[in-house]
Amino acid sequence: MTTYDVLKFLHILGVILLLGNITVTAVWKVFADRTRDARIVAYGQRMVTGTDFGITVPGIALTMIGGYGAMYAARYDFPGPAWLVWSQLSFLAAGFFWLGILIPIQVRQARIARQFSDDFAITEEYRRLSRRWLFWGLVATVPLVAALYFMIAKPG
Repeated sequence: MTTYDVLKFLHILGVILLLGNITVTAVWKVFADRTRDARIVAYGQRMVTGTDFGITVPGIALTMIGGYGAMYAARYDFPGPAWLVWSQLSFLAAGFFWLGILIPIQVRQARIARQFSDDFAITEEYRRLSRRWLFWGLVATVPLVAALYFMIAKPG
């Protein structure tokens, strides 16, 4: 097994962790929110934060370390051929949505959800933020799927 093979494996593992976690997280958060049970919603919100730090962030790190490492091992000049440029731009676009829109929404939701109890109902603000989180999460996933396409198909 070459250095390139190890780095490519790390890159693919990172993509699996990243795309897998953001997809599954959205599904179970939507179902948790639909229960309208404050305890379940609060727990779901804590899990969004926990899995972002425990799975999504390592997935991003492995994707970048493995990808740029494989690029270096394969002796591509930066920024690389067109398919690699488009992959990187798509990844950056997703990061822009995540850092600029989704993370601030999650932080606000987490603060609100910490107040949930049997006596404290889920607020309309939390519900509104959940709808925005889902919408922008779907928007942010599109460029990640596009990056995956560019990496596999290598068009151009």
